[in-house]
Amino acid sequence: MAQGTVQVTHSGTSRWRRRTGEYASLAAALEAAADGDVLTVAPGTYRENLVVQRAVTLRGPEGSPGSVRIAPLDGVPLTVRASAVVQDVHVEGQDTAAPALLVEEGAPELSDVRIVTRSASGIEVRGGARPTVRRCTVDNPAGIGIAVLDGGGGVFEECEVVAAGQSGVAVRGGAHPRLERCRIHHTSGAGLTATGENSALEAVGCEVYEVRGSGVQVTGRATAHLTDCDVHRTTADGVTLDTDAVLTLADCRIHDIPENAVDLRSRSVLTLTRTTVRQFGRNGLSVWDPGTRVDANQCEIFDSTGDYPAVWVSDGATAVLDSCRVHDVPDALFVLDRGSRADVVDSDLSQVRNTAVSVSDGATAQLDDCRIRDAATGAWFRDHGSGGTLNGCTLDGVQTGVIVTKGADPTIERCTVDSPAEAGFYVSAGGRGTFLNCRVTGSAGYGFHVIDGCRTTLKKCRTERCARGGYEFADSGPEAAGAGPVVEDCTSDESGGLKPPAAREPAIQTVSQSPGLLGAIPGQRTTEQEPLVAATTPEKPTRTSKAVLGELDALVGLESVKREVRALTDMIEVGRRRRQAGLKAASVKRHLVFTGSPGTGKTTVARLYGEILASLGVLEKGHLVEVSRVDLVGEHIGSTAIRTQEAFDRARGGVLFVDEAYALSPEDSGRDFGREAIDTLVKLMEDHRDAVVVIVAGYTAEMERFLSVNPGVASRFSRTITFSDYTAEELLRIVRQQAEEHEYRLAPGASEALLKYFTVIPKGPAFGNGRTARQTFEAMVERHASRVAQFEEPSTDDLTLLYAEDLPDSP
Repeated sequence: MAQGTVQVTHSGTSRWRRRTGEYASLAAALEAAADGDVLTVAPGTYRENLVVQRAVTLRGPEGSPGSVRIAPLDGVPLTVRASAVVQDVHVEGQDTAAPALLVEEGAPELSDVRIVTRSASGIEVRGGARPTVRRCTVDNPAGIGIAVLDGGGGVFEECEVVAAGQSGVAVRGGAHPRLERCRIHHTSGAGLTATGENSALEAVGCEVYEVRGSGVQVTGRATAHLTDCDVHRTTADGVTLDTDAVLTLADCRIHDIPENAVDLRSRSVLTLTRTTVRQFGRNGLSVWDPGTRVDANQCEIFDSTGDYPAVWVSDGATAVLDSCRVHDVPDALFVLDRGSRADVVDSDLSQVRNTAVSVSDGATAQLDDCRIRDAATGAWFRDHGSGGTLNGCTLDGVQTGVIVTKGADPTIERCTVDSPAEAGFYVSAGGRGTFLNCRVTGSAGYGFHVIDGCRTTLKKCRTERCARGGYEFADSGPEAAGAGPVVEDCTSDESGGLKPPAAREPAIQTVSQSPGLLGAIPGQRTTEQEPLVAATTPEKPTRTSKAVLGELDALVGLESVKREVRALTDMIEVGRRRRQAGLKAASVKRHLVFTGSPGTGKTTVARLYGEILASLGVLEKGHLVEVSRVDLVGEHIGSTAIRTQEAFDRARGGVLFVDEAYALSPEDSGRDFGREAIDTLVKLMEDHRDAVVVIVAGYTAEMERFLSVNPGVASRFSRTITFSDYTAEELLRIVRQQAEEHEYRLAPGASEALLKYFTVIPKGPAFGNGRTARQTFEAMVERHASRVAQFEEPSTDDLTLLYAEDLPDSP
């Protein structure tokens, strides 16, 4: 058969053979062929737009895969409208508005077809078409890999999408394909997508990886069912469900995901069976919104790579975990918001760095016959309206078994806490709770620790071998009426029952025990209360405001800063005198924003400002507490507010200086806990407006963005003070001050060399202003020492003079 010809073989029984023979073009051969004929295509490139409208077989020559190229300059290279067979051809398209291979009707069989194209889609199936596609490969960096649309269906077996400019496989418009043992990777959109009512996708034994988006995305009332599939190495969430989507995952593996492994919201429903979720950067399961529900059975969620809870349920969503394992995670299960609910049955939560179960903001959690091991806190019911039930659960190797605070009211029944480091059950700050038939053994602290007179009920509980006592009721004993816990039929191995309050030992904290979360709960008290402010807090300054302003004036440069501080000081001083005279005084907001580069003296000025306010009687102490994001933002819900409160308390009577404050509100914040720090700080500033002066500081542009996106913060500050970069002359003055302070002198020519050095030094992000000047002086001293150490008997001048040669090399 000649190159570029097509041989048509008639397969029927008729003696009519006119169409049997060779044809110069594929179009001519297809026109001549009838149902059942075989078209064997000779090797070559065919610049034709082919339409197969009869049930023929179109194939390349045996033993020469890829030798037949269908590659027109535009349009659809190959359209199939019949139950034909297409084998061993190579399809190339160049039209970004059309598919490369279009199947419109019939039930054709496509096998060993390779599509290398830059088209709207590599393979597109429409309408009533139901193709069987085997061992086909799609490489389409310009569009969708495989698109099944408008009621189309079919089966794709052992196919591979090696590149796609959009989704790897897209299903919409009521289509319903089945994928078996397919691989989808290196896509610029989601790996698998199903969108729209009546759209359905079924995948068995498939793998989705290296996609720039979600691995699987189901939205808009579509459904999908994945069995024995792998989803990994995505850039977004592993699986995303939105707007009434329904998805079933059975025996699947989701791993190496930088964001949420599975995220569902807007009334979507997910069912997982025998599925593993591991190595995720945010949540393993993230479940949002009323009507959204996840049911997980015999699943394993573990090995988090981020600082987020493994399972997150919020905004009225529901999660059910039955016979599941969650381990090696920062937090296991967080349930937030009224209407949200989690039901956990016969499951294991272990190796949890922080809290295994957290219930807050009116949510509900019910755990039946669960095992919690090796966690800082077993379960924490945090606030008013939050509750639920723990029934028949065991908690082992925790710091605190169950914490109940701020009006939360759970029921804990037939639960056992073994060997807690601090307490089996801890109730404070208005927490309630009912504890029935519960048991604590081997506690290094208390068994039951109830403080603040919380109205807690204990019935038929038992403690054994608790180092500090089986039961501790601070502020109210079990016999008090109208306040404190209600205790019935509870026993302890101490003396067969409860000790009266008067007989209890003082509740002094054991210093050998880590404070853990317990030490951070607001309202916790011991008999010997620790002061809110550390003992190292400076005493009230004795210097007058004039003396402090003199030190401010002595600072190099900062002229505009000095004017701003003096103006503010004068306003405060005159206001104080007017009040003393019985006159009205203008209200002066003392909180400030400092903007500028590092090393421009922001911290120094903040310290002096605190001293000035203390000398004027505005602040009690005037000390400075410097914090940044790492000091305020915790690893999980609730800890950020506690950290911020503690920092604020340390600053009472002085100045709280928040450096790089813009880091609390990153541009891509998502569910970042910095927002919680900002909200807590704003509330504390409002509630204790005269106790602490707050200064937020950072780079100028970043602080402008920070204030623009946080108007509640901006309204609390009276003015912004900008710290300009030091000039070369000012940096020289700083070096001279350093030299004089350390008994050095600049030799002739050294000043000029320093001035030139500071003029040419790069002023990029790494430039440290005053810090750079001090580092330059220290470098000169080191080089001077290396030089003078060679002298046997150096003179006083040798020991004190710094020369130009002592300067470090210019960057």
